[in-house]
Amino acid sequence: MRLFTASIATETNTFAPIPTSRANYEDGGYYPPGKHPDAPKLCTAPLAVGRRRARAEGWTLIEGSCFWAEPSGKTGKRAYEEMRDEILGQLKAAMPVDGILFGLHGAMVAEGYDDCEGDIIGRAREIVGPKAIIGVEHDPHCHLTEKRVALSNLLICYKEFPHTDIVDRAEEVVELTLKAIRGEIKPVMSVWDCRMIGSFPTTLQPMRGFVDKIKGMEGKNGVLSISVAHCFPYADVPEVGSKILVVTDNRKEYGDKLAAELGREFWGMRGKTTPPFMAPDEAISAALTEPKGKGGPVVLADPSDNPGGGAPGDSTVILRRLIERGVDNAALCPIWDPIAVGHAFAAGEGGKFNLRFGAKTAPSGGQPIDAEVTVLKCVPSAFQTFAGGTQTMGDAAAIRAHGIDIVLITHRTQALGADMLTNLGIDPRSKNIVVVKSTNHFHAAYAPIARRIIYVDSEGPIPRDHRKVPYTRVKRPIWPLDDNPHGPAFA
Repeated sequence: MRLFTASIATETNTFAPIPTSRANYEDGGYYPPGKHPDAPKLCTAPLAVGRRRARAEGWTLIEGSCFWAEPSGKTGKRAYEEMRDEILGQLKAAMPVDGILFGLHGAMVAEGYDDCEGDIIGRAREIVGPKAIIGVEHDPHCHLTEKRVALSNLLICYKEFPHTDIVDRAEEVVELTLKAIRGEIKPVMSVWDCRMIGSFPTTLQPMRGFVDKIKGMEGKNGVLSISVAHCFPYADVPEVGSKILVVTDNRKEYGDKLAAELGREFWGMRGKTTPPFMAPDEAISAALTEPKGKGGPVVLADPSDNPGGGAPGDSTVILRRLIERGVDNAALCPIWDPIAVGHAFAAGEGGKFNLRFGAKTAPSGGQPIDAEVTVLKCVPSAFQTFAGGTQTMGDAAAIRAHGIDIVLITHRTQALGADMLTNLGIDPRSKNIVVVKSTNHFHAAYAPIARRIIYVDSEGPIPRDHRKVPYTRVKRPIWPLDDNPHGPAFA
C-alpha cells in the first residue's frame, strides 16, 4: 500500500493589510520531502502520524512538501501556484498511490483562488483517479466548500478551540483513510449549512457540551466522524459560514438527517457561544479590583489584535491605557516589531535606552509607544509550545517600560503557550495582569494559572462584531448580517 502526504496551509484574512508571499511560508515552516521533523507542525499532523504508522505497519508513505505561513492577507497568485505545483509534481512522481493524506488549514485564499484547498484537492483527484482515497484534516476555522467535499473521500476538522486535538484528529484521518483503502469502510459525507458566522470557543458552554455530545455519537450507527466547521469570519469569500459535517460508513441518508438535526441545534446556539467583551478601561478596572485570594494573574485576552486571525499583532491600545493609568506588575505578549527587537539586541541585556515600538501597521492599532526601556532578555530563534509542537517567535526580546514587561518578536504569531513569557525570563504567575494577543488558543496554557480571564475588545483590526466586517462577496442571507436566513420555520 502506497500513500502520499503533503501540506499547504495558512488562514487568510482577506481584509488584512499584510500580503502573504512565498518567503512568508518559507519563514513560517517549509519542509521539502524527507525534511519534516517527527513532531507535527500544526497542519502537518497527518504526515507525522502517517510516518509513524507506516514505519510500524510496513506500508509506504511518500512525503511531499509542507508549507505554513502565519495568518495574514491573500497569498500571491504566483506564490500559491508554485507551491501547489511543487506538491502536485511530487504526487505525479509518486504514482501509483492508493491514497492521499492532506493537511490543509481550510481557509487559504490566494489572488485568483477563493478556494485554494478545493483547487489542490481537485487537481490531485485528476492525478490519482476516482478510486484512490483522499483524506483531509482541516482546522475548524475553515470554509467547507462544496468542491472539496465532493472531491475528497473524508474530511475531519479539529473539534477543540483552542486546537489541542490536532494530533488526535490526524490519527482519525489516517486510520479512516487506511480502512477505506482496505475496503473495510466506505466513507460518505453529509453537510448541513447553518447559514451563520460566529465564534465558537469550546472552553465555554454551550459549545463544550455540544462537542462532547457529537464525540459520543461517533462509532455508533455507522457514524465515523462528526465535525463542526466553525468558519473563518475574516474572509470575504462566497462560501464563508458555519457547517455541520457528518461522515458515515455508506449511510448517506442517515448522515444527511443527522447533519440537519445537529445543524438545527447548532443554529439555536447562535449568539450564545462567545464570552462577553469589555472595553480596555473596563477590563483594566475589573482586573485591578479582582480579589487576589487564589493567586495568579488576571489574563486580559485581546482577540481584536490576534495575529492568529491575520491581525498585525502590534496594537498598543491596551498597553497605552495601562501606562496612562500607572498600572505596573503587568506583562504583555506579544508585540510584533522586528525593528524594536533589533534595537534591543543592540543594546543588550540590562541596557537602558529610549525606544519607540509598536503600532506600525494598522490605523486601528493605536500610536507607537515612546518610553525609556530596560532590556530584560534577548533570545535568538525563540519559540513557544502549543498542541504538542513548537512554534517559532523568531528573535525575541523582553523589555520593561513603566513597570510593564513586554515581549517583542520578529516572527509574527499569537500568544499560545505560557512559555512565550517564561522563555523570555518573565514569570506570568507573579504578575497581577497579563495581556495576551489571542482569541482562545491561549486558554489551554493560561487558564490553569489565571485567577480570572477577561476578554477585551480593543477595536483592533479584527472586529468582534461580525456585522462590522465589510463583506461584499459573502452569499446572503446569513446570520448575523441577516436575522433569519432559514425562513419562518426557524423563527
